[in-house]
Amino acid sequence: MIEVSKLSSRYTVRVLTEADADEVIALCLGNPQYYEYAEARPTREQVVADMRVTPPGVDGSRKYYVGLYEGGALVAVMDIIDGYPAAADAYIGFFMMNAAYQGRGLGSALVGETAAYLKSAGKTSLRLAIDRDNPQSNRFWKKNGFRVIKEVERSGHALLVAERPL
Repeated sequence: MIEVSKLSSRYTVRVLTEADADEVIALCLGNPQYYEYAEARPTREQVVADMRVTPPGVDGSRKYYVGLYEGGALVAVMDIIDGYPAAADAYIGFFMMNAAYQGRGLGSALVGETAAYLKSAGKTSLRLAIDRDNPQSNRFWKKNGFRVIKEVERSGHALLVAERPL
């Protein structure tokens, strides 16, 4: 079980609900480059679906779709699956920073804090999938210690599965 409040010492972290969907959409719309490469679009229906969807065989109680706040401002959204693909792993299904907070190292600091907490909670690796053709995402995740371990196709879309040992 992940204690979401421990994902960051800098930001207030809480699980997001359907009532937060419009706030998430606003954050997403500030990052149009991501959607040049992503299959999904930031609609209310898509955000609500993302809040609930889990990989096959994963119970919804292991999913944490969280918002990180500074004061009343939504700084970032992160979707974490505990114990996927294996019990000792955690999986970031989605991570996006508010555009107003980008370019200052805050996203990297947040990933570092999250990794440190997950390690202290007994996880040994952190995984995610990167859109192969998105240069911004590729640079960010590689800069943060993720190494590509394989390439997969999903609905004709190339993804790089990457891992960061903890």
